[in-house]
Amino acid sequence: MSSLNQKTIKAPISFEGVGLHTGKKVLMTIYPAQPNSGIIFKRADIKKDNLIVPDVYNVSNALFCTTISNESGVCVSTIEHLMGAFYGLGIDNALIEIDSQEIPIMDGSAKIFVEKILKTGIEVSKTPIKIIRIEKEINLSVDKKNILIKPSKLSLDIDFEIQYKNTFIGNQRNCIDVYKSNLNDIFNSRTFCLYEDIEKLRSINLGLGGSLDNAIVVKDKDILNKEKLRNEKEFVNHKILDCMGDLYLSGYKILGSLVCSQGGHSLTNQLLRKVFADDNNFSILEVSEKTIPNSLLNINRRQLRSIA
Repeated sequence: MSSLNQKTIKAPISFEGVGLHTGKKVLMTIYPAQPNSGIIFKRADIKKDNLIVPDVYNVSNALFCTTISNESGVCVSTIEHLMGAFYGLGIDNALIEIDSQEIPIMDGSAKIFVEKILKTGIEVSKTPIKIIRIEKEINLSVDKKNILIKPSKLSLDIDFEIQYKNTFIGNQRNCIDVYKSNLNDIFNSRTFCLYEDIEKLRSINLGLGGSLDNAIVVKDKDILNKEKLRNEKEFVNHKILDCMGDLYLSGYKILGSLVCSQGGHSLTNQLLRKVFADDNNFSILEVSEKTIPNSLLNINRRQLRSIA
């Protein structure tokens, strides 16, 4: 059966943890879903109007994390790591039931999500996937932050750069092809912050669930965590994970080439809104074996199983 067909998980998967920003305990269960149902979040702790679709226009807050809301104001936050895992693994359809506002942060990366999904297994349907093909170059600049996306025939390239005054983080840049690159380092890369920013976050009721178990904390020229860097570019690789998750709010895989310098959740969302503001900027295609080579939209499973 074609890897260009829509996928879901083979059985329910549960995760328990705390929200990075709320600090509240949360139980989340991912359920298989039928083709063309997409990704849907369900707030189990709320009885009415409790379904939220991760859509570009449903982003209600993009400060420090991505929050989506429905028309009744019911929201789910910090969805980017889970959405990044779904994007990288090719999960098209799933129902995510959650008993609190925020996705559990786990170890601060997508590693645990990916491992459990692969262990459970992926179900491939008979329904072809759909993709968004970028037709025109779109640019966006906000202060010193820049992002652009332009056409690419057979890939989604993400070229991401970060620049920090902190000399330990410094300037980092990495470029991946989401559909062909080994994504282990991207999935494994944890969220991070500067030590001096912790109190600032907590003063605005953010980062309340943060700890050295779920975030890299950098103080001057050192990491306070016992576990040091998992890969040489872990800081920028985590930003790429975030970017993948935020791009998946488009609803489909994307064919395009993205270049970003010092961006984040808000800038990626603004770019997608600019793309979708004009129908001439993109096309939505149903993909079959006859249109795109199988290998170009299928991650190497042997590489994924080698995640440490």
